[in-house]
Amino acid sequence: MAQQTRPLIGLNVDFVPTGKQTRPHLRLNVGYAESVFTAGGMPVLMPILGHDKEIGAFLDRLDGFVLTSGLDLDPRKQGVPRHPSVQAMPEVREDHDRTIVRLIARRQMPVLGLGVGMQLLNVFHGGTLIMHLPEEMPRSMPHRDTTSNDPHRHLVHLKPGTRLDEIYGGGELRVNSNHHQAVRQVATGFRIAATAPDGVIEAIETTDVNWFCIGVQWHPEADAASALDLQLFEALVQASIRQLQPLEMAA
Repeated sequence: MAQQTRPLIGLNVDFVPTGKQTRPHLRLNVGYAESVFTAGGMPVLMPILGHDKEIGAFLDRLDGFVLTSGLDLDPRKQGVPRHPSVQAMPEVREDHDRTIVRLIARRQMPVLGLGVGMQLLNVFHGGTLIMHLPEEMPRSMPHRDTTSNDPHRHLVHLKPGTRLDEIYGGGELRVNSNHHQAVRQVATGFRIAATAPDGVIEAIETTDVNWFCIGVQWHPEADAASALDLQLFEALVQASIRQLQPLEMAA
């Protein structure tokens, strides 16, 4: 077998149930795989598997993971009433993603959460979410454009001294934004890494210096992303390589 020179980076996929004109299928925006590959990793798409044992066996073959975006998490799984604005992802996907996060945390595998992937990292570790920004924070700036298909953009301020601040080079950056929910209370063991000018939390990261675990609300994989966003995937790939080094040296 040829030696693998790129770290293997897992990507969870979306589940599309049976429709009037479609059969059930899995899907993923190609931008996730392209970003991982351009950053030096080898993207590996994870199918929706049934049980901890199979999911764990899959993760054991990976070096890092990207938790992709998607529809909303089901509020009822967070002990919150269903909100009319919520478009919940299929239950089979959310249950699968929750298992992935639990097993990743146990392994302290390098992980990057994007969009709802960030929200799941926060919720799993005990944090909470704002269910609908226009209702709960009516004075907040727009975080998505409901009247156009064009990408909505706004500034985010990076928190000095955070890992994310180091990755992007500090200061502020303009990101593409498409969300109506956000982190309310940051989970124990995590800290705020970036905020929008209106105070909405746009990124979180673990306080554990030995675990690369970052979540951002924006979409660095999208066509509308800035050139700087590739640095986020590069940081994940480098963390995955460092994770491998002790094993390679021992071999």
